[in-house]
Amino acid sequence: MPSVPLISPPQLAAGAAHTPVLDMTARPVVPLMAVDLDEPAAPSVLDAAIRRARTCDRLLVGVTGATGARVPAGAETLAAALDMTLVDQGSESSGRPFVPVPDPAAALDGLAVAVAANPQAALVLAELLRSTEMLPVREALDAESLAYSTLLGGGEFQQWLTARGPRPLPPSVPEPVLVARHGNVLEVTLNHPARRNAYDRRMRDGLVDALNLAVLDDSVSRVVLSGAGPAFCSGGDLDEFGTTPDPVTGHLVRTRAGAGRLIHELRDRMQVRVHGTCVGSGIELPAFAGTVLAAPGTTFRLPEVGMGLIPGAGGTVSIARRIGRWRTLYLAITGTGLDAPTALDWGLVDTLLA
Repeated sequence: MPSVPLISPPQLAAGAAHTPVLDMTARPVVPLMAVDLDEPAAPSVLDAAIRRARTCDRLLVGVTGATGARVPAGAETLAAALDMTLVDQGSESSGRPFVPVPDPAAALDGLAVAVAANPQAALVLAELLRSTEMLPVREALDAESLAYSTLLGGGEFQQWLTARGPRPLPPSVPEPVLVARHGNVLEVTLNHPARRNAYDRRMRDGLVDALNLAVLDDSVSRVVLSGAGPAFCSGGDLDEFGTTPDPVTGHLVRTRAGAGRLIHELRDRMQVRVHGTCVGSGIELPAFAGTVLAAPGTTFRLPEVGMGLIPGAGGTVSIARRIGRWRTLYLAITGTGLDAPTALDWGLVDTLLA
């Protein structure tokens, strides 16, 4: 198991995390460091550590050994500058920068393993989340897509693709998206239940067409999006991964012909009902909506970093704006599943259905 260097705030302030992050072959060296937030530091040192954290090329994860206690006074501001801080589930530090876990030490070990497996994707994602935190949605989506396109050409994704092997394109259905209007309400249903509504090109295009109806018609007061079958959406159809003609075309399709921008535009009129296992785009797209309703037993997962990629359907924008960049990074790097009650507590969904 990869070891994680542990540094104190004074060491961070002195530049301990600012050694070169790439070796002579341009491979990441020690991509992850932990910062001990229990270590006392003077206010001036904390200020210097915060400035260092904001310009660090590595992933910086705060840790604390205090079970059930609050992160020491003054360290909360430093935690906000880090990429995330792992705390005990009973901790009184419950804001967005803090990721409550049953065992912070075990969670740090899990992060180290995941980052070591795909360090390029992890580093790109961390920097992207920092950079786009305050950007308008349109510009942030462009940045996400450009980063995604870059990783499509990287060795980590190619390794995943090779290990998976060639797959035949999935069978199609006559109507992958169903649309019905009832008065001022437009009902849109993802309709490929046999594949748990895996999000492929035809489903994307059908969803975009349906959303454009509402964008162009102000008399549509509400759009309700749901999914047929056992799951709302199992994420991007893996059989289509790596089949885009070239990265530029992929970027333009994701941003100019994707559903994320439209759901964001319709957010005040948009309600999404999710159920079952929601993976990747199965939560990235709903998170743009003004209201997300989750059925009991719904779970959420972001697996892309494990494939050498990052969320590419808008999740670095939509999810980060709901739960913060810190928890988004944790979910994406670890691929950890999130249950519906926790998703409600974090703000990923708005209501749990009875």
